[in-house]
Amino acid sequence: MKLFLDDTEPLHTCRESSCQNCDISGHINCHFQLKQLLRFLSFGFALFILGGIGIFRFSDFVLFIWLLFILSYFGFIEIRVMCSHCPHYAEAELKSLKCWANYGSPKLWKYRPGPMLQSEKIIFFIGLILIFLAPVLFMILSKQFILLGIYITLVIIAVYLLKTFYCARCMNFACPLNSIDSDVRTKFFRHNDILLNAWQKDKHN
Repeated sequence: MKLFLDDTEPLHTCRESSCQNCDISGHINCHFQLKQLLRFLSFGFALFILGGIGIFRFSDFVLFIWLLFILSYFGFIEIRVMCSHCPHYAEAELKSLKCWANYGSPKLWKYRPGPMLQSEKIIFFIGLILIFLAPVLFMILSKQFILLGIYITLVIIAVYLLKTFYCARCMNFACPLNSIDSDVRTKFFRHNDILLNAWQKDKHN
């Protein structure tokens, strides 16, 4: 069972026969490593644990609904609207995602290269807002202001780390949070004809 893709093999969407001497290998994450996953989970779980504590102090039933929505969103909804556009999703031999963001989520949908639809972006952001603002609302209602301050601080730190060390090197250009350098993006398209054709086709529609 593969933990991650073989970092010596090009992506399924890449037309190159080898990853050696790649001009963008140090600027974009085509392959993922365990340390990237662990770093992401460290600040991700910190938010969920702290947010969960705040919601639990308000209502254990609300906590159950919140956790159920988190599992549904990151396990199924986000995979459909955002992850299915990612080149990593095109790896046919993998039946589940092996990336740092949604590791282990089943690949239930077909690969759809190209940008997200406007409706998909709306669903994507609504899900994130409901998940990460729910603790804020219930902490305010139950007057947990110290915990609220810590939670908001962690959210700010998490967003900074995400944008700086992950989104700025991510190959899923469809994601609204992607902030990779435009030159790297252009070079990546040159190596990945499937993606280039899909994005060019979208521009002409």
